[in-house]
Amino acid sequence: MSLKFQNTTADYLEWDSNVLLISKLYQDQNYKFSLLIALGSFFGTRISDTLNLKWCDILNTDILTIIEKKTKKQRTIKINDQLKKHIQSCNKEIKPFSSNDYIFTSQKGSVYSVQRINIVFKQIRVKYNLKIKNFSTHSMRKTFGRQVYNNAGSNAELALVKLSELFNHSDVRTTRKYLGLRSEELMEAYDLLSF
Repeated sequence: MSLKFQNTTADYLEWDSNVLLISKLYQDQNYKFSLLIALGSFFGTRISDTLNLKWCDILNTDILTIIEKKTKKQRTIKINDQLKKHIQSCNKEIKPFSSNDYIFTSQKGSVYSVQRINIVFKQIRVKYNLKIKNFSTHSMRKTFGRQVYNNAGSNAELALVKLSELFNHSDVRTTRKYLGLRSEELMEAYDLLSF
């Protein structure tokens, strides 16, 4: 629950900034948050589903299959080679006791809370001088969505339909607003669709 009069709308990170942040966090030995941001932005999962992951779910596999907590839908996610290497590197540095351990746990062994992650994200935003106004757990999902849209090129409208389904939005207009698409970006997408 947010504080009264507080803006809680999450923003997205530009993809290059997102990848650079993942790398910087890793270099600074903040392996869990490097991996958390990598998984959230590469998978586009809700934070509740990301926090529910165990090492055995993502290690030495090309495919992750989850049942989303919120929608109860099964989702199959391909893990690309770049992300697989990052998962393995983080696992090697974190040294979990067992592959059945949850990935994102505190030193006491409890899974991170969303509130705790959001506090750390605010610190990360300042420390790494991120060009983002509101950086929260939801930013990773929005970053994923923007990257899918930006990479779609002439299939931008189809990408919005697919993202709308994935995000469980009522319609594509909601997805456009969710991704913060400005009217000129939409016009560019429509121009690409014209013959």
